[in-house]
Amino acid sequence: MDFIFDSIEQWLKDIFVSGIVSNFSGMFEEVNEKVVDISHQMGQTPQSFNSGVFSMVKNLSESVIVPIAGIILTFVVCYELIHMIIERNNMHDFDTYMIYKWIFKTFVAVYLLTHTFDIVMGVFELAQHVINGSSDVINGNLNIELAMDNLETQLNEMGWGELLGLYFESLILSLGMKIMSLCVFIIIYGRMIEIYLTISVAPIPFSTMINREWGQIGNNYLKSLFAIAFQGFLIMVCVAIYAVLLHTTTSSDNIHSAVWGCVGYTVLLCFALFKTGSLAKSVFSAH
Repeated sequence: MDFIFDSIEQWLKDIFVSGIVSNFSGMFEEVNEKVVDISHQMGQTPQSFNSGVFSMVKNLSESVIVPIAGIILTFVVCYELIHMIIERNNMHDFDTYMIYKWIFKTFVAVYLLTHTFDIVMGVFELAQHVINGSSDVINGNLNIELAMDNLETQLNEMGWGELLGLYFESLILSLGMKIMSLCVFIIIYGRMIEIYLTISVAPIPFSTMINREWGQIGNNYLKSLFAIAFQGFLIMVCVAIYAVLLHTTTSSDNIHSAVWGCVGYTVLLCFALFKTGSLAKSVFSAH
């Protein structure tokens, strides 16, 4: 009779051991793929991320937004001239060079409006250069492996009750990794949609930049543009920190602490990724 119970217990242990090993191996493969995918996605400009969407946004901006920006630019230029005349005691103290100054500012304003997309793409090219440079340093830490060579030996030494608990713990961790993957997907694609929406209206804030009062709109737009561009760098730093922390956790000899350490760091990563947007805006003083 004892032989039957021992066989059943060994059968249960074999099932749980194979299930736990499978959960761990599949889980870390998914993490490795996801963090490598992040480093690849963050290094792309809006044009290279999805050329079709970028072309559509650019065409909409040039056909719909640019005419409105031209009207705003005309108003701003006229306002600048009127303010310049009034400021000099209704032209009683007016100097000839002021006309040349106004002509130069008008030329700069027209140039900025007609080269809006070149300037915007230049910002993202700069951010891409920074992100690609950081990825060369970070990618070496992104390959996470479970550093428990004797994992199966440890599992076989456990009772089937403890294995049952560990099996459910590994399932929770696998679910956490899937949630992390969903969060990363939302953040990456949400950021790119925000970028496309931001660059679609770029001509309007660029048309206000020559005026001291109205120029605050353009200045804040540029700050927001730099913030959303360099958010990718902050995301890369978060992923690199996460990878280093997981290396430390997975090298633990205690399986339970390693499992819950991974869960905790995964939740922390998701929280940090969602905070990168507000952090980037605070760094560049954008609002």
